Amino acid sequence: MKFLLNMNTPRALGVKLIAQAHACRHVGDIGMARASDTEIVQVAKANAETVITHDLDYGNLLAFSGEASPSVIIFRMRNNHPNNLYTRMMLVWREIAQPLEQGAIVVLEDATLRIRRLPIVLEDE
Repeated sequence: MKFLLNMNTPRALGVKLIAQAHACRHVGDIGMARASDTEIVQVAKANAETVITHDLDYGNLLAFSGEASPSVIIFRMRNNHPNNLYTRMMLVWREIAQPLEQGAIVVLEDATLRIRRLPIVLEDE
């Protein structure tokens, strides 16, 4: 799988993912340190990458886009050390891999996992 790490995500997480044969880039390493969330989503979509972030705005942005990609992993954890983030991700990998490949918003918290498939269809009221 290919990942694009947002500015608020440690590069060390990317190193761990690369060691597991995933492709991984950090926005700060590709000249996008000051890019908007929308620009990052566009780059991730164009490159079939899953965005990894701590920023809840990505969930809202994708939910209201009506698009099926890119996928996003949002970490909402107390301990944001790269080892902890990586361990949490690997503990649920079997549950999140396929949804991420198909298009999903995945929220990883300390004790919970939420998966919302994309595109999100808003029902008319």
